[in-house]
Amino acid sequence: MRSWSPYALLVVAAIALDQWIKHLVETGLPFQEKLDLVPFLALFRTYNTGIAFSMFSSFGDTGLVVIAVLVVAFVLYLATRTPSGHVIARTGFALIIGGALGNLIDRAVYGHVIDYILFHTPVWSFAVFNLADAFISVGAALVVFDELIGWRREPSNAKPSKAKPSKD
Repeated sequence: MRSWSPYALLVVAAIALDQWIKHLVETGLPFQEKLDLVPFLALFRTYNTGIAFSMFSSFGDTGLVVIAVLVVAFVLYLATRTPSGHVIARTGFALIIGGALGNLIDRAVYGHVIDYILFHTPVWSFAVFNLADAFISVGAALVVFDELIGWRREPSNAKPSKAKPSKD
């Protein structure tokens, strides 16, 4: 169990940071009023009643909580099957779980997820998201990255052919 301690701490830290920032946003940022930080980044408090990009909002709170719990359980299953040497993947799984649990807390307590980060230009804007969403995205990228470098880590099992070359 000791090998899981750093990852468990990362999950707890991700949840705590996510919830703390959401508390600051809820208590200090006006609802749906853009506060520009730099020309392409703003704070914009809004509520997401679905999953990513408001998908599946018709499932209702209970349905979305069940989906989130199933996703966390599946990611936890994958993490436990990952060898201890795959630190990048385990870190990614911890970030995914921390982000998912952070958003799950919002959904269970408020019935929606608090979003507040807005990337935009004068003619385009990205969906509003939060730190938990960023943890999930970065975590997924780390897992994929670990898989990609894993291919280079594993020795090739292919043995050279002993067949004589044909004389065509």
